[in-house]
Amino acid sequence: MELQKYFPKFLKQRKKVLSEKDYYLSSEIGRIIGCEIQNISLYREAFSLKSPQKDQEFNNYERLEFLGDSILGSIISCHLFTTYPEANEGYLTQMKSKIVNRKNLNKVGDDLKITKYIQTGNTCTLSENISGNLFESLIGAVYLDLGYSACERIVLERLLTPSEMTKLENKIVSYKGLLLEWAQKNKVSIQYETCEESRPSKNTVFRCTVWIADEKTANATETSKKKAEEKAAQRAFYVLNKKENIIGNSKNHSG
Repeated sequence: MELQKYFPKFLKQRKKVLSEKDYYLSSEIGRIIGCEIQNISLYREAFSLKSPQKDQEFNNYERLEFLGDSILGSIISCHLFTTYPEANEGYLTQMKSKIVNRKNLNKVGDDLKITKYIQTGNTCTLSENISGNLFESLIGAVYLDLGYSACERIVLERLLTPSEMTKLENKIVSYKGLLLEWAQKNKVSIQYETCEESRPSKNTVFRCTVWIADEKTANATETSKKKAEEKAAQRAFYVLNKKENIIGNSKNHSG
């Protein structure tokens, strides 16, 4: 009975030590990772954006993102090495790329609704990769706060579980990369011709044409060169697949 009386008082005292904002952040991160955090300042930094004022110096998420990227890569590499004992280096590299690529990490960050923990109050427009970037900075903070073993357990049991990784096994991450692999295997030349186009709305777009064996195979228009090339590659891939069933012959087709 004495313990039951003590705990509410202890929690109230603990809440007084942290500001209301820090207490909320501490509770939410604890819920996500499944254990209590130790150093709130690391998580404050992990969710702080760069200041728009160049002369204002304060920590932001970028250093922890850099660290988290390496720690996450190490955890996933070790997991894949153990899980696929017969797989060659090429397959392991492809699987790792599918798991830690920006699109997948953005999805993980979005599922966690990670942007609601952003600490800074500026109204700048968030980049399209902010969810993935903040997810990596969270990994960096967890590693510094709780150590590598705890971080590894949290990643594999709660954030990027083996069952979720397995779902990515047959997913195509890059049609451009897949086309290149096919072209090299079949000793066929492949070229991307990309140019800028101005629209009446004054917006600039990029048009990409894919040439395979000197034959115009597909084209696409997008808001960036990278997106245009990937979309054109996707269209070219499906044109080729109708002719040669390269999806059926590839282990990397989407499920």
